[in-house]
Amino acid sequence: MKNSLKFILFFIAIISMLFIIPSFSNAATPVTDEESLNNAISSADVGATVTLQNNITVTKPIVIAKELTIDGNGFTVTGSSDWTSTSGNQTMFTAQFSAAKLTLKNINLQNGPKYGVQSYDGATVILNNVSITGFRYGAVLANGGNVEVQKLHLGYNGTGANNGIEIDKGAAATNNPTLTLNGVLTTDTNENVVRVAENGSLTEFTVTNTPNTTNKVVIAGDKVVLTDSADNVISETTLPEKATANADTQNAIITLVVNDKTNKIVVDLGKTITADLLKSHIQLEADYAVDGFYVDSQFATAFNFNEPINADTTIYAKISKVETNVPENVVSDNENNNAEKDETPKTGIPSYLGLAAVVIIFSTSIIISMKKKDIKG
Repeated sequence: MKNSLKFILFFIAIISMLFIIPSFSNAATPVTDEESLNNAISSADVGATVTLQNNITVTKPIVIAKELTIDGNGFTVTGSSDWTSTSGNQTMFTAQFSAAKLTLKNINLQNGPKYGVQSYDGATVILNNVSITGFRYGAVLANGGNVEVQKLHLGYNGTGANNGIEIDKGAAATNNPTLTLNGVLTTDTNENVVRVAENGSLTEFTVTNTPNTTNKVVIAGDKVVLTDSADNVISETTLPEKATANADTQNAIITLVVNDKTNKIVVDLGKTITADLLKSHIQLEADYAVDGFYVDSQFATAFNFNEPINADTTIYAKISKVETNVPENVVSDNENNNAEKDETPKTGIPSYLGLAAVVIIFSTSIIISMKKKDIKG
């Protein structure tokens, strides 16, 4: 019996060691530089997480072909000025082919010869609490792959013009790119935040917005538009003629002109809008109100809210000052009533003086009458 118990305990210990040893081996090498980062990525199991323990400078692209999470732990990966790679791919992080699913979180990427991160030919990249700035070609490239934005901040990326998220398809790619907004996208500049490439092999792509997303990417006519939570236009770029966009909804842009200010709003194509919707996008000074909405700057023709929006439309809001002062010659009923009343304070002194005078006169009369009687008698 004792031998059997020892054997069982020994067997349990062996099994436990098999589970514990990989954990120790994964944690044995801190990820503090380029070499340890590459080693951790290469040795990581499918679905594992590699966590940075320091700021890291890299000198060449990092390509990932499996499901993996890189947790930056708040640290920054910087592209070296002595970039050594000579391959065609010069992106800092690339998820490659359909088996790859790269999640970047809690990480800052800065400076590089091309893009910060790329999803290539069926691969998926998820960006969760990521900041990208200083890359020569652009921040993010959906190159025949899938990009999902959960929390992303874009600094200035590109040369000459800013280039935030680029949608493209390389000549060798077999999949069409997809961009999904599922959270918050903020940017330091509103130029080309989301841009569709013109010179590649792209003919079709898809944009999707989850129900809980703050920002949206929509197609409005020939424009790719990024909006904020109130459907205000943050950025718009022209859609190349050869590229067909698949979108969950079709939209139109309302250009709302209020005095010398212009605001652009995205609305659903083919549906009517309301005056209340437009008013919700107007900030007025005190004592000003909207008199109406018109299709011309001279306010000659009123906008017809019964007609659906079937194309981009410009609407002019007529604003007037509200007069709140009461004219001087107008007297209220209360003021008339008050004017008829005697406003002299009632102290009681005049009443008592009159009564005293009456008493004195009456008393004097009685005394005189009594004296006359005495004389006669």
